[in-house]
Amino acid sequence: MRDRLAPRPERSKEEIEAVVVGAIEPLTGPITFVEYDPAWPELYAREETRIRSILGDRVLRIEHTGSTSVPGLAAKPVIDITMIVADVSDEDAYARDLERGGYTVRIREQEPEWYDHRVFKGPDTNVNLHVFSDGCPELARMVGFRDWLRTHADDRELYERTKRELIKQEWAYVQDYADAKTEVVEAIVARAGLPGGRP
Repeated sequence: MRDRLAPRPERSKEEIEAVVVGAIEPLTGPITFVEYDPAWPELYAREETRIRSILGDRVLRIEHTGSTSVPGLAAKPVIDITMIVADVSDEDAYARDLERGGYTVRIREQEPEWYDHRVFKGPDTNVNLHVFSDGCPELARMVGFRDWLRTHADDRELYERTKRELIKQEWAYVQDYADAKTEVVEAIVARAGLPGGRP
C-alpha cells in the first residue's frame, strides 16, 4: 500500500444523483470530525429500540457499525446502523413504517451487485441506517471490520490517521471522502480475513 491514499475517482454529480433520494447536498465546509464520544453506544441503543418498536420481528438483525461503534476511534459524529430485513427491495414491508416513524430514505441503490442497499436518516439523531436483505454478506463484513478495529490497535490507528489526512482535503460531497478511504479499508479487510467489498 502506498504511504498516501490515492482517492477513487470522484463520482460525478449525475452518478450520485442516481442513487440519492431528494436533493444532493454538496459540502460547503470541512467535514465534522470529533474525538470518540462514549455517548455513541447509548445513541445507537436508543435507535435500535426505536427501530425494533416500529418493525418488530421484521428486523432480522441489527448492529452498530461504522467508526462510532469502535471505542477510542475519532469519527464523523454519525451513528451507522446496519439492519437486515427479509427483502430490502420490498419497501412496502418495512420502509413505509420507518417513514411514519420519522426515518427518511436518502439512498436507494438498485444494483444487485451492491445488494440493493438502502440508507435512511434518523428523525432526531444523525443516523445512517443501512438496510440489506437476509443472506447479504455485507453485514458480516461490516461487523467483522468493526470487531477487528476493536481488537487491533495498529489498524485502528492506521484507519484514524487516514481519516485525519483525508478530512484536510476539499471534497465536493461526503461520498467522495468515503470513497477515498477504500484503499486502506480494503487493506485492513484483507488482514482481517474478511470478504472483499463492493466490486
